[in-house]
Amino acid sequence: MADPETLRYGTLPEQVVDLTFPTGAARPPLVVLLHGGFWRVAYDRLHLRVVADDLTARGYAVANVEYRRVGGGGGWPATFTDVAAAVDAVEAELVDRVDLDSVAYVGHSAGGHLALWAALRDRLPTDAPGRAARPPRVRGVVALAPAADLAAVDRLGLGRGAVAELLGGTPATVPARFAATDPGTLGAPAAATVVVHGLLDDTVPVSVAHGYRDRTGVRVVEVPDAGHFELIDPASGAWPVVLESLRDVLR
Repeated sequence: MADPETLRYGTLPEQVVDLTFPTGAARPPLVVLLHGGFWRVAYDRLHLRVVADDLTARGYAVANVEYRRVGGGGGWPATFTDVAAAVDAVEAELVDRVDLDSVAYVGHSAGGHLALWAALRDRLPTDAPGRAARPPRVRGVVALAPAADLAAVDRLGLGRGAVAELLGGTPATVPARFAATDPGTLGAPAAATVVVHGLLDDTVPVSVAHGYRDRTGVRVVEVPDAGHFELIDPASGAWPVVLESLRDVLR
């Protein structure tokens, strides 16, 4: 697989996107890929390179997004302004190279939360960081084991208080920040949306997906024998479920 092209959407080292394109394809569908790691600087986009390579080999262009994370200049509001700027830059830069009518946001764990959030940017409060004036140009969202319901993730103490680190407080102390970042408060995206979650996940339990489904009505696909990381392992038995979900949202 060829080395990715680099798209810079800002001047900081983390404000980059790795772009890969399938060989010989004219205007392929595009996957905007958002990595997880509880929004912390210890985790970056490189662990999704294997996912990007697999999707590229299957005919998708892939934009593997980096963004500032907690402990490295991220958190509120930088993580959100970076993701917004990244997806806008990808759309602007690739207008002649991909099919912008076939764009999917795919994110894992904290990246699943960000993928859902990015698809809802036009519904954010007027002064919210990252707000878009128009609905994002995204046809589908596949959220893999997402931290989709921030209030629930905070209540459960997942990631050793990761949500409080991200937003600088709790729903009681910074309610406006939760209102601007919690996909569960914003309804289901207009884009076709699927949440894929392993029933053996002990990092983000499937109850979080159920809570998000109950609040928004999105479809949840449960994978019986999968934990948290099988969903981003192209060699795992869960990977065909991920691929089918991606095909479903782009139909």
